[in-house]
Amino acid sequence: MCLDDPTPTRRDFLKLSALLSAAGAMPLLASLQARAAAEPDAPVRIGYLPITDATPLLVAHNNGLFEAEGIAAERPVLLRSWAQVIEAFLSGQVNVIHLLSPMTVWARYGSQVPAKVVAWNHVGGSGLTVAPGITDVKQLGGKSVAIPFWYSIHNVVLQKLLRENGLNPVSKGAGGALAANEVNLVVLPPSDMPPALASRRIEGYIVAEPFNALAENLQVGRIQRFTGDVWRNHACCVVFMHEHDLNTRPAWSQKVVNAIVKAQLWTREHRAEAAQLLSKDGANRYTPHAPDVLGRVLAPAAGERDGYLASGAIRHADWDAQRIDFQPYPFPSYTEELVRSLKDTLIEGDRGFLANLDPRQTAADLVDDRFVKNSLAALGGLPAFGYPDSFERREEISV
Repeated sequence: MCLDDPTPTRRDFLKLSALLSAAGAMPLLASLQARAAAEPDAPVRIGYLPITDATPLLVAHNNGLFEAEGIAAERPVLLRSWAQVIEAFLSGQVNVIHLLSPMTVWARYGSQVPAKVVAWNHVGGSGLTVAPGITDVKQLGGKSVAIPFWYSIHNVVLQKLLRENGLNPVSKGAGGALAANEVNLVVLPPSDMPPALASRRIEGYIVAEPFNALAENLQVGRIQRFTGDVWRNHACCVVFMHEHDLNTRPAWSQKVVNAIVKAQLWTREHRAEAAQLLSKDGANRYTPHAPDVLGRVLAPAAGERDGYLASGAIRHADWDAQRIDFQPYPFPSYTEELVRSLKDTLIEGDRGFLANLDPRQTAADLVDDRFVKNSLAALGGLPAFGYPDSFERREEISV
């Protein structure tokens, strides 16, 4: 898909907007209730996109961690768009998904979807990739940059970067005139981003891995900045589950979260193996990506960090951040800061509900952390993941 023909992306966005409305969600939620009544002991049914954000869910399935907890799990369902993920989740076709953290805010408060965040899926794992000739964010002025979705941490971080560099994010149709200090934001599916960059229909994109690594391997782009180097250890995708399951099947829900948390710990200790099992060469072929592309993200060569420090893709060496890392606890301070940031972020579509959100109340209501706390306690707490033994932290954002 090219920028001159935005119909598929626009259609997907409109479909998602319709799904996440009271009228659009009603028949799907009725289907969810019917499924829950007909199948009160439903197995784990995962819906995912083929990006590294889904790693813990896929590792948990591949390694039999759900079964080890005493619950059944079906093969995860690969979906092609966020609209498909939301539709499958709202209708009950799947009951465990990874979802962009800002999208959970939209779902719960813009559309009253009865679901909650139960854990983080990963931290970092995204970057701003630009055309090879661009070496400074300021050079994006007058250009188009792609984002995967309006309600995404990518959009939030990108706009922080742009404004810090004196640039104004805008959303104009194809062919719209841009001022020298404007950057046109366009929504593209992640798989369309590298070809669009290679053909110079865009000058950059910000997205989850492995599409930044893919641009590097194809030599069509370079990483200008890792998002985790702007917002330290930020969440990108989170684990989203139905309130019905959390309230009526707490023991089952606990076992689901146990398996996901154990998968994160295993992945941290088996990065190269995780890249292989997620790849198109793995036994389950969870994603269409080559092992070397995924390996560049999950198990990068020791020397690569030095190159990113030299180029400025990493500016905070003292943060000692991994390209992607795994830590399941949903820190309230992150959700609070996310809500504050969303209020100041250019977002197309419904955003009126954001004005009435109180950051602290949202953090307490959107997240159900009772299960992940139990899971962590059984594994040695946050220190097992390299974090201080505290459920409080201060958000660090430095562009």
